[in-house]
Order: sequence, then structure tokens, then C-alpha cells
Amino acid sequence: MLGEYPIEGRRAADISASVEAAVSAGELRPGQLLPPMRELAQTLGVNPNTVAAAYRTLRERGVIETDGRRGSRVRSKPATTGREFIRVEVPAGVRDAAAGNPDTALLPPLGPAFAWAAAQGDREPVLYGHAPVEPELARLARADLDADGVPAGPVAVASGSLDAIERVLAAHLRPGDTVAVEDPGWGSLLDLVPALGLRPVPVGLDDDGPLPEDVRRALAAGASALIVTDRAQNPTGAAVTAPRARALRAVLREHPQTLLVEDDHGHRIVDLPLHPLAGVTRHWAFVRSAAKAYGPDLRFAVLTGDDVTLDRVRGRQRLGPGWVSRITQRAVLRLWADGAVDARAVAAAYGSRRDALIAALARRGVEAYGRSGMNVWVPVSDETGAVAGLLHAGWAVAPGARFRVQAPPGIRITVSTLTEGEIAVLADAVAAAVRSVPGRGYV
Repeated sequence: MLGEYPIEGRRAADISASVEAAVSAGELRPGQLLPPMRELAQTLGVNPNTVAAAYRTLRERGVIETDGRRGSRVRSKPATTGREFIRVEVPAGVRDAAAGNPDTALLPPLGPAFAWAAAQGDREPVLYGHAPVEPELARLARADLDADGVPAGPVAVASGSLDAIERVLAAHLRPGDTVAVEDPGWGSLLDLVPALGLRPVPVGLDDDGPLPEDVRRALAAGASALIVTDRAQNPTGAAVTAPRARALRAVLREHPQTLLVEDDHGHRIVDLPLHPLAGVTRHWAFVRSAAKAYGPDLRFAVLTGDDVTLDRVRGRQRLGPGWVSRITQRAVLRLWADGAVDARAVAAAYGSRRDALIAALARRGVEAYGRSGMNVWVPVSDETGAVAGLLHAGWAVAPGARFRVQAPPGIRITVSTLTEGEIAVLADAVAAAVRSVPGRGYV
């Protein structure tokens, strides 16, 4: 049943760690059946309750799933392996259109801002007990949110959008709760949800955002939370339009107890207006990261939300990291105040590359999507074959398996660094790799 891998341990924590390590190393494969609890307890010489506790921990971590008499098995996409491992290694000489990174030429220099922030810190050191959020940064962030129609609420700072989303989910949900997620959607988020012991329920989407009827079904079936990407959705580039926002708010009004989490993934890299959903449910959070516009290594995001949610997030944060470095906050504040990023120019640069590739693919009979942001989603009938064919042609793209739950196969192409001369070459390679098979969309 388990091949050559022995499960070890006398305590529940040791048994669960042994299984998780084996899954992470690939020694226990997705879908592989685990021993019945009594059988494993007898093998290890422990009480069956100890094994039951270990299996319960593994379920809550999103590593295994249990199906009654059919027993427990490794999840088809266990959280411990991570979708980030579903990637293409980029050999020398192969052009990387898979990584999902911004164009470094469009990122601002950070040195002057951090030098200024460090000097401020020398003059006014931040000590234990000081405010966790730079007051002027909170003011500017709140003014920006107000201008975009995001409801009033306190401002907090987290170490990136995923950190913020994790804290919001943990503030309200418990293992076993269901979360409605976009499908295709952000791979790291699709990993995070089961890692918290939560159950993801896929919601389809099109260019205009999540499909209202899919959201209605998920919430009617008991989903406790809904996570929506407002702009530059990863991987499809979808952006919520005004009509779609009205339709989604109408659905949420039918389920006011839903925890709504919005991720403005395209802040300052897209020129489409924001149409927030917040304000129609009792608990909500709205997150903005600096990663795409200012640099991934900043690990910085601001979030707002209802008073209860933000109070819980900040309270738990105080018991962990305490706060996000005020030096980093001051550096970001300086970047904002100096207008270090020309959002229109950045949006135009990504938009022209994205639109050019989609148009070139259309001329070759290949359907592709990408309304905003830096990615293009191409539905394919044979995902593995398309990725392999493009790699052979000198192009690395991201396999859609990193981003899918139930959605049809596809590939994600990051356009952020494509040059004008590369567009036609890449389009030819994609057309050849997918053999011009008509796409089925991404819902």
C-alpha cells in the first residue's frame, strides 16, 4: 500500500510530520491510500486515538482527505507539495514567459527611498509599543481607497497580499469551513486555503470576473467566504466590470454573513477603474499589494475592512511578528509621495504587450484571454503537450495545472518583458504547440 515508505512516530505530531514529509518528498503520491487507523496504530504500537489525531491534523493541513469507508488518502493536490512545484525548469537559451514577474525596467529604484526611511529611523527610532502603522502612510492609503470607492475602515499593513488574506481567513474561519475561490485562480491562494484546513469550492469566471450564478450556488451550498480578484486576475487577466460588480453585490446581499475578501491585484499596473464589492456583507477585507508595481521583495500590502475583522487581524499580528518594519513602511510612503511609479505608463506598457500577443494569436486561430495585467491565458486541449512543445521551441510558459481546480486545461504566458519583435515569434510557437485547436474558454 505504501511501497517502501514507512510511517513513523509514537506521538500524533510525529506521525503527521512523517506523512507530511513523505508527501513533500514525493514518496507518498497524490491519491495514494493511507493505512486504516487501527492497522497503523497496531504497526506503530500506539493507541488508535493517537493515529486518529494525526490524521485529523493532516486533514486540517490540507495534506490528506477522508472519504468514509473508502479511507484516507493523499489529496490530489496536497498543500504540503505546493503548486509552485508544478513549474517548468527553464534551461539556458530558453525564453522565460512563465515566472509571472514584473518587468524590472518598470520598477522604481528603492535605494533612495530606503536611505531616507533609514535616516528617519535614526532620528525617530521605532520601539516596542509604538504604533504598528506609519500614520502618514495610513492617511495616504485611506485617501487612495476612498477615491476608489472602498468603504471606510481602519488600515493595517501586512507582509504581502497572501499574508493579509491568510490573516483575514484565520480571523473568521475554522478548519472544515468552505471558501469560494476563482477557478482558474492564483496558485498560491489555492494552496493556502487547504493548508488552513479550509475546503475550496471553485467558482468560474470570464473576462468580467467571477460568474454570479456560480457564486450564488457556492454561497447557497454553505460557503463561508468568497475571495475575488478585482483587477489583473492571475492567471486570466480578468477585471471586474461595473455591471458584474452590481450582479455580484446583489448575490452577496442574499448572503450577508459571507466573509468577502477582495484582492486588488492590479493596483498601479492597470488603468481600468476599480469596482469594489465591499460593503454589502457584515465582514469584509480589501487588500492591495506593492509587489507588482514597486517590487516583489518589498513584501508589503495594505488592507482595510470592517472594524471586527481588522481588530482581529491586528490583534493576532501583535502576538506574532508584531508589525511590519516601519522602515519599510516609510520607504513605501516615500515612493508613493514621490510618484515613483507612473501607473499610466506601466499599464500602457503591459497593455500593449498583452494586446499585441492576443491579437497575434487570434490571427493564427488561437483563442486567448487577458483583459488586464501582465498575463495571457490560453485554453488548450493538451496542457502537457503544449508546454512541452513550447519548451522545445525555446519558450517556457506556466502549466495551467498550477492555477486550476476544475477548470479546463490552459497555459499562462507572462508578457511583462516581451519585446515587439518577439510577439510574432511567440505567437507562431504557441499556434504550432496547440495545433490551433479551438479553446473552450476558462469556465
